[in-house]
Amino acid sequence: MSRIGKLPVAVPAGVEVKIDGRTVSVKGPKGELTHGVPEPIEVALEDGQIVVTRPNDERVSRSLHGLTRTLLNNNVIGVTEGYTKALEIVGTGYRVVAKGKDLEFSLGYSHTILVEAPEGITFQVEGPTKFSVSGINKQQVGEIAARIRKLRKPEPYKGKGVKYAGEQIRRKAGKAGK
Repeated sequence: MSRIGKLPVAVPAGVEVKIDGRTVSVKGPKGELTHGVPEPIEVALEDGQIVVTRPNDERVSRSLHGLTRTLLNNNVIGVTEGYTKALEIVGTGYRVVAKGKDLEFSLGYSHTILVEAPEGITFQVEGPTKFSVSGINKQQVGEIAARIRKLRKPEPYKGKGVKYAGEQIRRKAGKAGK
């Protein structure tokens, strides 16, 4: 039995869960998320908790059991607290500026790069080199943060680029480091 899959998902006060066939809708103070449950997995709402069960011990059922429970838990957390990824920019002349809902980056290229905020994602700029990506969908927040990081990945010699807050960059010695 999956250790994660057999744990029930607690539904806090103010969160409404609706199970309609293979679709689970979670509505909370920050918004609404839906999740499609894969075929062999069953989801039920019991005593204010979401319970995920599997019919058998086949490989596919076992792998989807914990995954489904975790994705439903992420939805509940997303509509109550939300998700945030903090990023930092390192490098001389590298900076970020808020342009309405969008971000404009100067990353050492000949032009500035404008990143538009998709539906459900908000950007917050704390300074010229610090900003964050926020939203209720964990997958979408991580995807947008990864795309922004990909604009100028941190390089190993000087550490210049866009990195996650707290990320350690493995440094190389360079030519003079014999």
